[in-house]
Amino acid sequence: MQPVVARELWHRLEVVNAVTYFGEESRAAAADLGLKGFWMGYFAFRAAPMGPVSAGVVEATFFNFHPARVRRAVPDAWRYADPRDVVANRSRAAAASLRRILTDPGADHLATRVLPLADEAVARAGAEGRPLFAANREVNGLVDAVEALWQAATTLREHRGDGHVALLTAAGLDGCEAHVLFATAEGAPAPLYQQSRGWTPEDWDAATARLTERGLIGGRGDITAAGRDLHDELEHETDRLAIAPYAGLSAYRIERLLAEIDPMVETIAGAGEITFPNPMGLPARR
Repeated sequence: MQPVVARELWHRLEVVNAVTYFGEESRAAAADLGLKGFWMGYFAFRAAPMGPVSAGVVEATFFNFHPARVRRAVPDAWRYADPRDVVANRSRAAAASLRRILTDPGADHLATRVLPLADEAVARAGAEGRPLFAANREVNGLVDAVEALWQAATTLREHRGDGHVALLTAAGLDGCEAHVLFATAEGAPAPLYQQSRGWTPEDWDAATARLTERGLIGGRGDITAAGRDLHDELEHETDRLAIAPYAGLSAYRIERLLAEIDPMVETIAGAGEITFPNPMGLPARR
């Protein structure tokens, strides 16, 4: 399997996963649990499968958020809501969002077609060195097919994310530097990452200076050849590592998975739940 296939699958699964952070049902579910504000809900919803972890664990596994943004939410979130309740409520809220958005064909119909292949991919992947993937794979017992599909999509996207974090740290990049390199290489607006991940303009400038010292960014703030090479290598290797869940599926079954999930992704992306551009790096659907 070519690495590009793993990227195509990620582009689709990330859209399904993202409804839990942007859908109105998830914001309401977080508030009902007593979580305070969007970011406490975000960190609690995403970290909950790991249990009542410390801020340091969230900083390490989420990687690219400013530590201060993390520490304003964690561990306080666990004073308001038990992680087990958060896990249950996030999947119910995500399923409610999917059922609201997906009407023709409906979410339940799509889930019955996509879930068997998604579950098989989850089961095939190794969890070594992938804490968020491992924690999410332990979420089981979901009887509702739409909840289970959302959970499978989330588990697979965390598998990719864990691999990406490992590669970024191996390349000697910190969280802000990773964003600066990506934004510079892709021509993405810096404020998108500063605002969404909690980095100040001063943090961004300092990270840019460090990358300039390494020869990855030029004196005019443009990407250098070395910076472009590193960016491209990181993206390619992330795709290569993300192949593992799908490696045992035949080309026919991969094509079937892409074909089955496409109607869902097109509808979600077209519903305005997710903005483009976005800090997840998802491209606009054509």
